[in-house]
Formats: sequence, C-alpha cells, structure tokens
Amino acid sequence: MNADFSQRRVKMVDGQIRTTDVTDAAILTAMLSVPREAFVDSSQRELAYIDEDLRYAATADSDQQRYLMEPSPFAKLAQLAKINAGDFVLDIGCGTGYSSAVLSRLASSVVALEADAALAASATVNLSSLGYDNVVVVTGPLAAGYASAAPYDVIFVGGSVEQVPEALLAQLKEGGRLVAVEGHGNAGVARVFLKSGGDVTSRKAFNAAVKPLPGFNRTREFEF
Repeated sequence: MNADFSQRRVKMVDGQIRTTDVTDAAILTAMLSVPREAFVDSSQRELAYIDEDLRYAATADSDQQRYLMEPSPFAKLAQLAKINAGDFVLDIGCGTGYSSAVLSRLASSVVALEADAALAASATVNLSSLGYDNVVVVTGPLAAGYASAAPYDVIFVGGSVEQVPEALLAQLKEGGRLVAVEGHGNAGVARVFLKSGGDVTSRKAFNAAVKPLPGFNRTREFEF
C-alpha cells in the first residue's frame, strides 16, 4: 500500500501540480516526499490524492467544518510565497499538519497555528511521528496570528478569508510575504502581500476557489 501511495503522489504532482504552472523544483520535491495519506483519517486515505478539497473526518466544532486544501491551489500559493531555505514561516490553519510538513521542506522552520484543539493534537502527533522536527504546533485564534514568535519571513494562510487582518500583516518582517485567498467560492482571488519600507502592498495573482477558514469575517461598518 505504501508503494501504491507513492505512485499516487507522483500522479498528483504530474497531473495536478505541474499542469497548473507550478515549476518550483523544491515544491515539487516536497510534495513528492510528504505522505499526504498520513494526514487524513484512516477512512479517507483512499481519497488523499484526489483533486478536491478533502473534508476532515472530525473537528471539535461541526459548524466550522475544515478541509485539507486541494493540491493545486496549495502548491500555487506556496510558489507565490517564494519560500527560501532560511525562511521562518507561520502556517495559519495547519489542520492535521500536511501543509506544515510541506512548508517545512522549503523553509528553515515553521510555526503551525491551529484554532481547533482536536486538529492541533492530530498535527502534533503526525508531524512528530514522521520526523518533521522543524515545526512547532501552537493553538489560538487564526485571525490573530502568533505574535509572540513574530516577525515572519512568510505567512501562509491555509484557506479563504473575507479579508486579511492588519494583525497578520503586522507580523511580517521587512521583505516578508503573506499569501492568502480573499473571497469565497468562485469569487476567491489569491493575493500576495509584501512588506517593504515598513508599508504593505498587495497584488492579485490568480483566481482560486478554496474552502474558508473560520474567524476571518470582515468587520461590518455601522450604517446610519
């Protein structure tokens, strides 16, 4: 079965990743090496390499169901972040740890932030058992980031949000990048935010429909 999953990883990279303009060799290598099937429930392992967002079997709050992001938009976001071997990365919404495992192969170290206690516990076990020892899992509200370890070279937001909060942008180093999908469903747009000279600018990169992360609702303005 392990050999079978290895073959599925190759098919995923060749059929879902390379075909969507992901050319970064480090990302391709990382996604070929990280066993995606190890980060889902045993009942879902046969689905681990499908080209869809994969619903986690269980989360603590059924009203805020969470998903493992589809491989292609995940890889495109990682490429957009331009992660270097010496970078310090904050992975927001790490789920059961797959995204952090991949990012850990690209960066020096990763802080994996998760709001759901059950998912965070799974991520800790998964990452430790598989030897991803340059990742630390922490818990807390996703939209708040993890300021105590800031600043970061890269902040990776692992799901769609209505708006990237200032609290996250403030945790970027000079020259740091944040990647996220703003907007839900077919209205989602992947953006990269860059901090330069103390200011943060952003640009649209590509359209992306990925599942939302909880806690990122836009602040509503009072209307008279």
